[in-house]
This record gives sequence, C-alpha cells and structure tokens, in this order.
Amino acid sequence: MTLVPELRGTLAPGFERVGDAFLANFAQHGEVGAACAVSLDGEPVVDVWAGQADVESGRAWDRDTIVIVFSCTKGVMAVAANQLIEQGRLDPDAPVAEYWPEFAANGKGSIPVAWVLSHRAGLAAIDDPNLTLDDVASWDPVIAAIAAQEPNWEPGTKHGYHARTYGWMTGELVRRITGLMPRAYVAQQIAGPLDLDFSIGVEQADDHRVATLYPAQFDDPEIEKLASEVLRDPSTMLGRVMGGPSALFAYDDMWNTRLMRGAQMPSSNGHGDARALSRMYAACLDEIDGVRLLAPETVARATEMRSSGTDCVIGQPLSFGLGFGLSPTFGPTVGPRAFGHSGAGGSIAFADPDRGLTFAYVMNQMRLSMSEPDPRGQGLIEAAYGAS
Repeated sequence: MTLVPELRGTLAPGFERVGDAFLANFAQHGEVGAACAVSLDGEPVVDVWAGQADVESGRAWDRDTIVIVFSCTKGVMAVAANQLIEQGRLDPDAPVAEYWPEFAANGKGSIPVAWVLSHRAGLAAIDDPNLTLDDVASWDPVIAAIAAQEPNWEPGTKHGYHARTYGWMTGELVRRITGLMPRAYVAQQIAGPLDLDFSIGVEQADDHRVATLYPAQFDDPEIEKLASEVLRDPSTMLGRVMGGPSALFAYDDMWNTRLMRGAQMPSSNGHGDARALSRMYAACLDEIDGVRLLAPETVARATEMRSSGTDCVIGQPLSFGLGFGLSPTFGPTVGPRAFGHSGAGGSIAFADPDRGLTFAYVMNQMRLSMSEPDPRGQGLIEAAYGAS
C-alpha cells in the first residue's frame, strides 16, 4: 500500500483539484517528493509541496527545499538571453563569433546567435574525448572544446536538441557580454529582483536543503538495460549528446555529488523550487512587485517559432523559439502560445499568455519517457487549467 503524505502549502479557492492531482501522484505514480506552483494573472493560486526530500534519512520536503530541475534551467537562460536582446546588447541575427571570436573555428564563423538559441547550430555533441568532470565543472575547458568543435551537421539545416551545449554556449554569450558568469547573472538580474530561490548550481552551504535525486526505475531489467544502452551509445547522435561529452554523463545519481551540484551547467543544474519558476514566468507576462523581466514585444519575438517538427537528436517532435520551448511541447491541455521548458525526469515550467497562467512542477523521483508526457505533470496541468 502506497502511503500518501500530508499536503502542505496553500491552494486558492477553486484550485483544490490541483491538490488532489498532486496527492494522486504519490498514490498512483510513485512520487517521492515534489512541489507545484501556479499563478493566475500574476497572483499565486497554488503553492504546495509534500513527500520526502531524502528517503534514507526521512528528511521531509519542506517549504525551503530545492531540487535540481535539469532543462527547466534552459528556460531561465532563455530569459537571460532575451533580456540582453531587449537591451540591444545581443543581436540574434549576428554571428556568435562577433561576441566570442574563438567560436569561429572549424567553419562556425557565420552561425548566428538565433541558431544557438533554437537548437539549429549543429553543436549538440562535443567530440573531445579528453574532457573530465573537473573540466566540465571549471567552465573554461568545455567552452574551449565547443569553440574548437566541428559542427555535427550543417548548421541551420535542421534542429537537434543541444542538451548540454545550449547552456554552455548561452552562458558564454552572457559572460562575454556582461562579464558575469551565468550564476552571477541570474542572481543579479533574474532571481535577486524577484526574490526567487533559484541558482545555477548550488553552494555547499545550501546542501542541507537540496532534495536527493532518485534515478528512474524500471520494472523490467531488460528494458532498463536497453534504455541505458540507447541513451549512451556513442555510435549514435542521441548517445553522443546524452552521454557526452567524453561519455561522462552515464549515471543520474552523479547529480547528487558536490561537484555536480556546485558546477555551473546552465543547461542542466539549476536548483530551485516550483515557486521560483512560476514567479519568474509570471514576471515575463506582467509586472510582479515592480519587476517585469521581459517586455511584451520581447516575449513576442522570443516565442516566434524557429524550430519545429521531429528533432534530429531526440527523434521526437520539439518546438523552439529563441531559447524557449513552445507548444505543443507541454501537452495537449496547454495553450498554443505557451512558452517555457521541461526538464529530464519530469520537471516542467511554462507561461501561457492567453490564460495569464504560469505553472511549475519539480520533483526528485525521475521518470524516463521519451515518447509520452509524464502523467504526473500532465495531471497537474489538466487540474490547473480546469480550475482556471
């Protein structure tokens, strides 16, 4: 029998069904610990959490628990890039090499910023076999490897998910323009002004608040073996991208180490809570406590479809604007103008301007599915839309 934990937090009148769906994830889908936040027209209407941040110690998921959100981090970096575009400091049509001269090596001199942001740059995989995790965590070596990399395919001809390189390339553009590393930029320009509990990587002093990540589990060992082989096969583009660089990213539990928690990986290791992501997207739609992150015209430009259709890395349909994932990526319930980003294992965060709704769901039990939406997030989204 599955024990259903106590629901904690707040639900506005009429949004009780979101709480019901949230607890159903524990009863029906093996949830361990999670949080969900929803705002409507800038006002928080759902802010709930429950379960365990760490099973082994019995540590409860509390209001101040934070967790790795994987590629939801890309949405935060999309905000950063589009802020610089809005300020006229980053031109999406200009070559990346205009800001980062070393990037021009191996025929990449004409690749525009927009192709990096929309996963069309042809740089999804890094083929340098000598990179170590310490190199990845220290930034400069992996940036140099990307600058030296020959494109994986002819840039601009198709889109393929730049699972990790998106964050490094976007982060390096931010660094070249502002002089700030991604963590510092997000802290100063996004998280700080809105009092968001979110950072690119997490300092050791906050380790006690970080939820332990639990890798996806499989009932059938053969399916688990097959999934592992498919995602890490160096002979395929999918394997090179998801396992690389240097086949370093072979195991999900590596993300619980201090090295991976503390590194700045702007594609993958943002740490925060659902409240922060929902509030960030709300400030992209309207002014929140005196802060608006992106102007309406910036949002309109950022959410123009740049890539759509079957992704050549993932093999599934994906849609992107200037950094943001676009509908129908978020499932059938979400409106056609929604923008945001989902993350490996199930996390998801987005804004729907037509409904004035923002949504975020984060959790520490990963679920692996590349062909269908995670039922946990979809159940919550359907409940939120039903209530709004």
